[in-house]
Amino acid sequence: MCGIVGYIGGRDAAPVLIDSLRKLEYRGYDSAGIAVLNGRRVSRRRSQGKLARLETRLARAPVQGHAGIGHTRWATHGGPSEANAHPHRAGGTVVVHNGIIENYLDLKGALLGRGAELTSDTDTELVAHLVEEKVVGGTDLLEAVRETVGEIHGSYALVFLNRREPHRLIVAKNASPIVIGAGGGETFIASDVPALLEYTRDVAFLEDGEIAEVREDGFRILDADARLVARPTRRITWDAVAAQKGGYRHFMLKEIHEQPQAVTDTLRGHMSLESGVSLAEIDLAEEQLARTRKIHLVGCGTAWHAALVGKFLIEELARVPAEVDYGSEFRHRTPLLGPDSLLLLVSQSGETADTLAALEVGRRQGAGVLSVCNVVDSSLARKSDGVFYTHAGPEISVASTKAFTTQLTALYLLAVRLGRLNGQLEPDAATRLLEDATRLPGWIEAALRLEERVAELAHGMSHADDVLYLGRGINYPIALEGALKLKEISYIHAEGYPAGEMKHGPIALIDESMPVVMMLPRDHYYPKTLGNLREVEARGGNVVIVTDEPDESMAAESTLVVPRVPYHLAPVVLTIPLQLLAYHIAVHRGTDVDQPRNLAKSVTVE
Repeated sequence: MCGIVGYIGGRDAAPVLIDSLRKLEYRGYDSAGIAVLNGRRVSRRRSQGKLARLETRLARAPVQGHAGIGHTRWATHGGPSEANAHPHRAGGTVVVHNGIIENYLDLKGALLGRGAELTSDTDTELVAHLVEEKVVGGTDLLEAVRETVGEIHGSYALVFLNRREPHRLIVAKNASPIVIGAGGGETFIASDVPALLEYTRDVAFLEDGEIAEVREDGFRILDADARLVARPTRRITWDAVAAQKGGYRHFMLKEIHEQPQAVTDTLRGHMSLESGVSLAEIDLAEEQLARTRKIHLVGCGTAWHAALVGKFLIEELARVPAEVDYGSEFRHRTPLLGPDSLLLLVSQSGETADTLAALEVGRRQGAGVLSVCNVVDSSLARKSDGVFYTHAGPEISVASTKAFTTQLTALYLLAVRLGRLNGQLEPDAATRLLEDATRLPGWIEAALRLEERVAELAHGMSHADDVLYLGRGINYPIALEGALKLKEISYIHAEGYPAGEMKHGPIALIDESMPVVMMLPRDHYYPKTLGNLREVEARGGNVVIVTDEPDESMAAESTLVVPRVPYHLAPVVLTIPLQLLAYHIAVHRGTDVDQPRNLAKSVTVE
């Protein structure tokens, strides 16, 4: 989740760009840069690290001009460095980019074959070269951008400037957000509204496939067929904090709704249907992963639930034995690890003390250490042999939502890659699994459309003292996660159980006052889970059913129907209504949803 800004107008551009980037710091980044046009001269300043370092560099070597673009980058292709920081340049063309160019290897090979000299490890630099080739050949900048976006595959928000055409910027969008702000005699560009609010509240959002020409006196938008699009600006009335929330009441709700994009970014950061799952970000040799004989997954809280799902994925897809431990327990027992073991650590922040302590245990015993983490250059990332980054972007709410579903996505991709490396998955089977994954964002969006129904159910459940969550197989960790979300933010006591374990204790608690939330997808566990449902109903339990195929015996008013998805991706989709349920119950109860009592986002104490 990177930040893009752009400006053209009568002011000195550099201060506007830096101020606007500062408004996007909540998105997280590892490098920053700006490029400014002064007449036909382009000045560029970049630095690894935070904006303060870039500001120090600008104080020593200032830039001036009335048009420019800026960027804060979170590494995808190529590690954090000044060379990989945006903006990227080829001749007179300069570009900033959010997203992933999926066919960058093919493009890179073709450009190198034509003699291009590349100075970074990024996919973005290739786009600058493609546009520059066309402009040098006499093509108008706008048309050069149109032709180039026809050559690239993937997600992008792109903003271009070119020294040959200093009076305009060009913007292109596909699957990554971009917004244009209109002012009197000046125009602004950003990847998110907060960057613009100090300067204008009149904005227009680009849609996928559109290109915009941006000038001092306004902008025009063209569709994919170069037809003019009539899109009036709309007035933003949010304050700065509400803008960061995207108009949502709470960060948690915003982050729940960001999950289709977060999962898309995680998928695009690590896979393509042409080349499969890429381990380019991971320093562990594929040979070491291929010879792994046992995997130990470790996490805390929500990350532990992700690890439980990961165990099912790894054992069923890659056929490698897997154990799951709490971080707080792992280092206090005597786990058996060695050179043929892999310690797989799952953490949102990368700073969880218990998980970091588990890493040291794995190191002492000679195991390879791989982490699934959301924060670039965190302690966990730096200390691990390899990092499989999720691309959820910053998660502000204490209760984890999009970090969890991107962890599940990352573990799914890892399991597929391990299965290919050790020969347990045939190429066709792996391709089918990855094709399924590409549909996941759409399935999440469909599940999010249940929110109105979920809110109605939440109202009736908000006075409960206890709630029981039940699931089977790969989905029983989702019962645990649903219960954890509810207790975290509503302060209602909730427990999650494998449905088959209900009769070994929890059934004693069931009566008409206890809501029971049951995951009931039509998988191979369905007949047995349906039997557990009948046991709850027989004792008067107040049942909420989450299923992908209801039958006539299920009460419509208490049944939530999610899309039918493949078994190994069901945990991601089933967790969406449970997140919404916890959120709306907490809202009804009037608790502090984003900052629940006694909890911290990053648990850095043991």
